[in-house]
Amino acid sequence: MDTKKVALGTVLLVISSVVLMATGALRQTELLIPAAIASLGMAAGALLVGTSGSGRPV
Repeated sequence: MDTKKVALGTVLLVISSVVLMATGALRQTELLIPAAIASLGMAAGALLVGTSGSGRPV
C-alpha cells in the first residue's frame, strides 16, 4: 500500500469535506465555485485512496 497516496487522498477528503460543509451552512451563492472545486477534490481524494493498494481498484 502506498502511504503517500493514502495520506494525500485523506487530506484532500478532509479539506474538501470541511469546505462543502461550510458552504452548505453559509448558503451564499458566492461559494458555489469553492463548493464545486471541493467536490472535485473529494473525487480526487477518493481516487487516490482507492488506487493505493496493490490489487484491482474497486
